[in-house]
Amino acid sequence: MSLPADAITALEAFQNAPGWEQRARLLMQWGDRLPVLSDVDKLDANRVHGCESQVWLVGELHDGHWQFAASSDARLIRGLVALLLARVNGLSAAELQRVDLPEWFNQLGLSRQLSQSRSNGLNAVLQRMRELAD
Repeated sequence: MSLPADAITALEAFQNAPGWEQRARLLMQWGDRLPVLSDVDKLDANRVHGCESQVWLVGELHDGHWQFAASSDARLIRGLVALLLARVNGLSAAELQRVDLPEWFNQLGLSRQLSQSRSNGLNAVLQRMRELAD
């Protein structure tokens, strides 16, 4: 499956980062670039349950392709969510079902830094995306 342009950009940036410190800095930068969700979107209905941090997610279908927006109160989680959005935005519902989250973060060189709770949280975000796309 081909990657969206943002995912390719992310992959190149992270694979060229020489060490964890640089990847951590990149992660924060990606999180800082997430568009701010309006307070209107930060409703309980848009909150992803299963995350230790607060994460809100909204999605819209455009010509058969999903576009998601998300936010979190935790900076590191914002970065991880931004990278997840880079991987999934523009996908069809069927492609969304096939996204391999552990493999994606492995390719980025971030899987070692994903604690069990963060991993569970990101899986909850992806699961919510799949539910919205269903």
